[in-house]
Amino acid sequence: MKLTGAEIIVKCLIEQGVDTIFGYPGGAVLNIYDALSKYQKEIRHILTSHEQGAAHAADGYARATGKVGVCLATSGPGATNLVTGIATAYMDSVPMVAITGNVNLSLLGKDSFQEVDIAGITMPITKHNFIIRDVNELAPVFRRAFKIAQEGRPGPVLIDIPKDITAQIAEYVYHEPEQIIKSKNRVNNRDIQDALALLETCQRPLICAGGGANSYGAAEELLTFAETLQAPVTCTLMGLGAFPATHPLYTGMIGMHGTKTSNFAATQCDLLIAIGARFSNRVVSNAKRFAPEAQILHIDIDPAEINKNIRCQKAIIGDVTEVLQALNSKLAKSKRDEWLKQINDWKERFPLKYNQENGLKPHYVIEKIYELTGGDAIIATEVGQHQIWTAQFYKFTKPRTLISSGGLGTMGFGLGASIGAKLGNPDKLVINIAGDGSFRMNCIELATAVEYNLPIIIVILNNHALGMVRQWQDLFYDKRFAQSDLNRGTDFVKLAEAYGAIGFNLTRTEEVEDVLKKAIAANKTVVINCEIDRDEKVFPIVPPGEAIEDLITEEV
Repeated sequence: MKLTGAEIIVKCLIEQGVDTIFGYPGGAVLNIYDALSKYQKEIRHILTSHEQGAAHAADGYARATGKVGVCLATSGPGATNLVTGIATAYMDSVPMVAITGNVNLSLLGKDSFQEVDIAGITMPITKHNFIIRDVNELAPVFRRAFKIAQEGRPGPVLIDIPKDITAQIAEYVYHEPEQIIKSKNRVNNRDIQDALALLETCQRPLICAGGGANSYGAAEELLTFAETLQAPVTCTLMGLGAFPATHPLYTGMIGMHGTKTSNFAATQCDLLIAIGARFSNRVVSNAKRFAPEAQILHIDIDPAEINKNIRCQKAIIGDVTEVLQALNSKLAKSKRDEWLKQINDWKERFPLKYNQENGLKPHYVIEKIYELTGGDAIIATEVGQHQIWTAQFYKFTKPRTLISSGGLGTMGFGLGASIGAKLGNPDKLVINIAGDGSFRMNCIELATAVEYNLPIIIVILNNHALGMVRQWQDLFYDKRFAQSDLNRGTDFVKLAEAYGAIGFNLTRTEEVEDVLKKAIAANKTVVINCEIDRDEKVFPIVPPGEAIEDLITEEV
């Protein structure tokens, strides 16, 4: 059938199974918006308050559902406002397709009104990007973009479309979406045998599960693997939820803000099995002193990650789920009483704890959220101290239940992401845990949450400061608190009410449970402002340049 380019775009989105798109209109994408209005029953468009909110919402939707998130923006500033969200998705391997409009083909490269080279700008932060120069390229490019976003290591793809292309006519023929093959590398039997030799001879193994174990749905296989090997399991921030935090083999998060048990285990293990983890500097800290007694077995879908940050003795390239299935089929049940006794001794001696005196504690608020939700909620976060407290004190037991910017550390991410997560999982309770600094950045998306009647709960751990910045200034900059205090007098309850949401103030521990219950029961957008001490710190913390076993811990 003959359709306009804009109609072909919408038809291709429907063809690829897209049911939700996040965006903000403008001149260069008016034809696309006109076409979207004709297909409202097939695709729901969510009008965000800002293009960055659209990118974060598409990201949160993708993380929480496993589907491709889609966002749409106009040319120039509309396109550049997506950049932070695209980079966030790229760093955390999130499948996303970002669609941008541009000026007419004849105006490209002439510094035309609202023109930018968005393909050039985003080249380092996308898996691939396209500039459409022929209306007949539209359908093939959209199909290829969705395939690229999902195959192998997932990530964002950008499609830039000049406005006149969206008005031209071309033939459209429906195509069934191609089957997505996660990895083109078949699991090599020799690699499996070599890995089994390491697994069967080690005495003190430690499994480190990263974001790949989450995004590839390897939780069941990982549980079987850990229980068969009888190995303790630690998770990176992005790996939280891939292994149940309530399991006896779980040791907590690893790295700069990891538990003593996890960091000591990494230092003393003789085999470290990294599953879908990239050995970020926030995990390894001083690379020369990381896991000094261990051989490294690295399982990852991306060959570029092997030996990039930490050298390994054995690597298996492939879909981590398929690799674990292959290992589990041949792995004999192990018994490691002495090693697990040491692990349990560390867990008993060095539990995560906090001083429960002197006011409302953020740790307590997070523990109470876990208790009241039974761990059966999707938790989004912004970035800062609150993010780490959440990782430490909320027990994630299921994949895709923590929606957080790990690699890029994007302040302002959480509210947009929680909107996407809720729209992708309407039956799930979604809570965004924020700091006051991060919340200020994109609080305009409260208007989006209220407009679409999304019962999201935003819990602001408000210390009237850029908490993590202030903590570093306190510990490592001789208490020179340069530009980290935020005494701006903003009343977040009144702000919530101005947007049409419900607002609560929390100042006392005794109020926490009652307010959280009211927020959950409200079935509306709720903002809870929790007044916490400005000098509350995240512990443990590994100082810059130190080995991960050299943690600073709070005396309580």
